[in-house]
Amino acid sequence: MTTTSRTGDVGPAAPGRAPALLRTAAELDALPRPTGAERAVVMTMGALHEGHAALIRAARTAAGRDGQVVATVFVNPLQFGEAADLDRYPRTLDADLEIAAAAGADAVFAPGVDEVYPGGEPQVRITAGPMGERLEGAARPGHFDGMLTVVAKLLHLTRPDEAFYGQKDAQQLALIRRMVRDLNFGVRITGVPTVRDPDGLALSSRNRFLSTEERHTALALPRALFAARDRLAAQQALHERAKATAPGSDRAAGLNRMGEARAAADAQAVALARPNGAPAAVRAAAQAVLDEAAARGRLPLAVDYLALVDPADFTEIPDDRESGEAILAVAARVGDTRLIDNITLTFGALT
Repeated sequence: MTTTSRTGDVGPAAPGRAPALLRTAAELDALPRPTGAERAVVMTMGALHEGHAALIRAARTAAGRDGQVVATVFVNPLQFGEAADLDRYPRTLDADLEIAAAAGADAVFAPGVDEVYPGGEPQVRITAGPMGERLEGAARPGHFDGMLTVVAKLLHLTRPDEAFYGQKDAQQLALIRRMVRDLNFGVRITGVPTVRDPDGLALSSRNRFLSTEERHTALALPRALFAARDRLAAQQALHERAKATAPGSDRAAGLNRMGEARAAADAQAVALARPNGAPAAVRAAAQAVLDEAAARGRLPLAVDYLALVDPADFTEIPDDRESGEAILAVAARVGDTRLIDNITLTFGALT
């Protein structure tokens, strides 16, 4: 595929048409904005996969036929704590351009480090604050400061009406939303659901580093999240069934009469407890899967954290939480590859 830059009149991309490849801020600034329509942006570090393609397709749908979709490809050195991790990160620009074209991008902005940080690393940076010190921030000090700094720069350079980010990086998405709100960026931030392979593993550019055995071990992450989701759904369903029977000690007998003998004892216990006192059960269900994988797996699974957090600030959800949304997040290392995953849970509603 030809990757020559073209900065002339850029209309909506036809499927498979090569997007304009822009290497400099000047080329990006010269990219004509759509008249009477919006520009949507998808920021990536390259090594694109179907998850990135889903982001670009979502941007294409939002921008509409007359709008414009710009994807950025930039491996940001400020986000890497170790030089080895930065060097190891895959660079696949030709393949990235093909994926971006198929998904409907009109242009790809792929600058070099010197273009984004002329004169070296910036002295002034965005600070992520307390939320940026939790979970991923604790595991990777400075990571979110570097992420927000480059996102701020790319938002200024691309000047979108709307920017799209994956829910898989839930803490990153929450921090970007907070930065945009706190610093009055004039852009809408939209999250796109996590894309998974048929076996459940969340798509990631790092998955290519997993051997067949390592991938089998890594499947404990989505299994743990799904076990927690199923436990919450079961507990809330049991509570709803218990409420539908006669009050007090007649609940178990009522369920028995309904042919629910096996569930009666659990339903009675749940009904007499808090309506949805499930955070501890959710954590326990996920932890059990991870513990079993660590004990029985042929390859080690080193868990960094398993946390049930508030989506607004990523603080831990208390055990007496009865309603509202929460994010169950997990991070673990399999071999030399570190993976993250999460799901959103809703307490107080049947799922």
